[in-house]
Amino acid sequence: MGTDRGASAEEYGRDSVEFSRAIAFFDAVYAFAVTLLVVNIDPPAASDWTSLSKLMTSGLEWQLLGFGISFVVIAVFWRVNHRLVAGFRGFSSATIVANLVAIAFVVLIPFTTQGIADLETSAEPLAIALYAVNISCAVLAQSVVFYVARHDGMIADPLPRRADHIRFLNTLTTPAVFLLSIPIAYTWGADAARWSWALLFVIGPLSGSLSERAVARVVAESATKSERS
Repeated sequence: MGTDRGASAEEYGRDSVEFSRAIAFFDAVYAFAVTLLVVNIDPPAASDWTSLSKLMTSGLEWQLLGFGISFVVIAVFWRVNHRLVAGFRGFSSATIVANLVAIAFVVLIPFTTQGIADLETSAEPLAIALYAVNISCAVLAQSVVFYVARHDGMIADPLPRRADHIRFLNTLTTPAVFLLSIPIAYTWGADAARWSWALLFVIGPLSGSLSERAVARVVAESATKSERS
């Protein structure tokens, strides 16, 4: 299996205090980003609390929908980062910087969520566009974290390069769906664009399954070649 051992000015092993501090910081930022989502929910007027139907038609429904979508999105980003770092043997300076860039896009999610959740702006195509670009940038930034870590030799058990490329192509499914929603928003409206995000519930698992099958074949082929050599 191909490995990279790029030269790194600073390296912090998994048992180091610096590694633990970095993990604690990254986790805290993800938690803070999730907490900030609550700020986008404005308390309805007292007159809207007379019935559930009136409460849910006061604009609260869009705010709760935006909160729910972004909560799941940020949770998935944290989970991906958690699984990614679990495979690291340590941190390099460049890997830490790449992680900081990635979480910067995550912290921005509560801001772009306000655009798609606020009753006055939720129908605007620009709100959809900014949210879609934000999510896409966060996904790509997390991919950069992996490739920087691999370049610096921070991956404990790297797969063949071809397997990594296959997984990267699978990762592109999410930004592809979100970026596709931008022209949909400007052509058919923001509601249609939001519904298009539901494609991820179908395309995501299908793409993931095909991707892992392809990765398994590549790993098996690589193991066979190693045994023969």
